[in-house]
Amino acid sequence: MPQIFHRSTNTLSKVSLAGVVILVGGLIGLAMLLGRSSYVTRANEYVVQPVQFSHLHHVLDDGIDCRYCHTSVETSSFAGIPPTKTCMNCHSQIWQSAAILEPVRASFRGDRPMEWTRVHDLPDFVYFNHSIHVKKGMGCETCHGRVDQMPLMRQVQSLQMEWCINCHRNPENYVRPRSEVFTMGYRPTRPQSELGPELIAEYKIKPSTDCSTCHR
Repeated sequence: MPQIFHRSTNTLSKVSLAGVVILVGGLIGLAMLLGRSSYVTRANEYVVQPVQFSHLHHVLDDGIDCRYCHTSVETSSFAGIPPTKTCMNCHSQIWQSAAILEPVRASFRGDRPMEWTRVHDLPDFVYFNHSIHVKKGMGCETCHGRVDQMPLMRQVQSLQMEWCINCHRNPENYVRPRSEVFTMGYRPTRPQSELGPELIAEYKIKPSTDCSTCHR
């Protein structure tokens, strides 16, 4: 029986199959890269707020502790967004007539809360508890970055699952003394490789990587 296809057909078939495999692999790799990009995670993207609150000014310049505004961070799963009254504790005395603060004054006069936009907004299917992380010696800076250097608040970390799991698998790399949880620019007095395991034992840190830990 005569040969139907030319011998070059075998080569073309192999090249075509290899091309399809490379194309599919490339598309998968591109999708994975896109999923980790700031375009998807919104990392380092400034969020428009009703008043462009400067953490740099309030934390670094004025020395206000995180807990003054985020009052429930040590006791609740939610760090808490400060009520307008907290803002007016100071701004009824200073910058009383500043135009930029009129939305704050209007909120206070009308007894209506400010509609702040959450910067670190986890999906509804993710459970996260601030208080347990604080109690176990995880610093604000670890997740939120150098807030004291942000004139406008932004999300620093990706907040993706692999980022969370990395910390749960290697907590000794991130844990710090409880007294330093709210310290910005914290630097350990001893190598983290020595201090971390000691704090893991002292604080009885046993982070779980089971799905039900975060997805309840």
